[in-house]
Amino acid sequence: MRTRPLLSLLCTAAMAVLAAAVPTAAHADNPIVQTVYTADPAPLVYNGRVYLYTGHDEDNSTYFTMKEWRLYSSADMVNWTDHGSPMSLATFSWAKSDAWAGQVVARNGKFYWYVPVTNRATGRMAIGVGVASSPTGPFTDALGRPLVENGEIDPTVLVDDDGQAYLYWGNPNLWYVRLNPDMISYSGGVTSIPLTTAGFGTRTGNASRPTLYEEGPWVYKRNGVYYNVFAAKCCSEFIGYSTAPGPTGPWTYRGTVMPTQGSSFTNHPGVIDFNGSSYFFYHNGALPGGGGYTRSVAVERFTYNADGTIPTINMTTGGAPQNGTLDPYVRQEAETIAWSSGVETEAASEGGRNIGYLENGDYVKVKGVAFGSGATSFSARVASAAAGGRIEVRLGSPTGTLAGTCTVPGTGGWQTWTTVSCPVSGVSGTRDLYLRFTGGSGYLFNVNWWRFAAGSLG
Repeated sequence: MRTRPLLSLLCTAAMAVLAAAVPTAAHADNPIVQTVYTADPAPLVYNGRVYLYTGHDEDNSTYFTMKEWRLYSSADMVNWTDHGSPMSLATFSWAKSDAWAGQVVARNGKFYWYVPVTNRATGRMAIGVGVASSPTGPFTDALGRPLVENGEIDPTVLVDDDGQAYLYWGNPNLWYVRLNPDMISYSGGVTSIPLTTAGFGTRTGNASRPTLYEEGPWVYKRNGVYYNVFAAKCCSEFIGYSTAPGPTGPWTYRGTVMPTQGSSFTNHPGVIDFNGSSYFFYHNGALPGGGGYTRSVAVERFTYNADGTIPTINMTTGGAPQNGTLDPYVRQEAETIAWSSGVETEAASEGGRNIGYLENGDYVKVKGVAFGSGATSFSARVASAAAGGRIEVRLGSPTGTLAGTCTVPGTGGWQTWTTVSCPVSGVSGTRDLYLRFTGGSGYLFNVNWWRFAAGSLG
């Protein structure tokens, strides 16, 4: 029996209310992921895509109950492809619990994922390293033991222009080590960065923690300046930042990046430049059922001030504008989504992932689809252990112009795949595409991928 996860049920009900009350609700693109709760964003730019590594808050969590990490990628900052979970606690045989905030860096043709987990043997938080030959994994334990362990969390890595890499982490302190070129060992000792009020701001009312620094550092270099963006104060947290002339300081506190906002008492930064723009990732509790232990990753575009300082950035539901367009005339994974309602993803027998648990009225939005002079047909790879249903090809909104309807038959299994095609009309220019799934009661079918064609069905 297929049982839909709780978040999908909450989202389906809430989105129906929003759609009825607010006609523009369907145009929101934040949070980035609506199929599961995500937290602690760690973006990586590689080979023309942004790979977004996140934590995964379990449904109904009343603590930071996290067993795996998730991955999404995008070429345009609005349509995100779900790559599932390329690493979990089970990756580390020595880890007991707590798949918390990490970061991936690329070097030597490999990808290194630094994460904090609880060491089964000691009961303390330790930093492990996963390694993979692809940004999508799968990742394996690079060491079979912790890289470093002092009971603190939230690793971030900077590879400087001279090739020297630094691993920073810490709560309540802030530490660093100099990583060796192999990225899985370090030279010298574990060094404490002095948490001074000049370097990290002044916190009031907490004698044991006189500075604003709390956790979640994100260290990077831009135009010769080193930035440390971090979760500040507690609780609730805001995002602050400091700068320095070198990778180890001295740091100078520069102010607030994102004020305390949203319905999560934590936050976590990730900052990148991609295709000529700068982006700030964070998390909040904006999805139905969301809160401090059921968080969701979001993103905003921003522009540095002329002097290199970071402006104040506020949370929005609109998210970042699209950076490019999507090509509908090549195979597109069904799990490439700008927004969805009632949709889940799962591993597909043909490889990758598919969308599933689709019921009548559920939909996927794909933003900024460049149809050009016009498409004439639509095809989709589908499977159904039930009676099937229909895929409605709509433009502009879930109830927008109906361009075509594909009938999906029962195929005898949820992973028994066939391809269906149907004619479409009036599909030209650059439009937001909505695939709306309709039929009887219960789960209808799964979709693995789709594409349009400009010629005849043939």
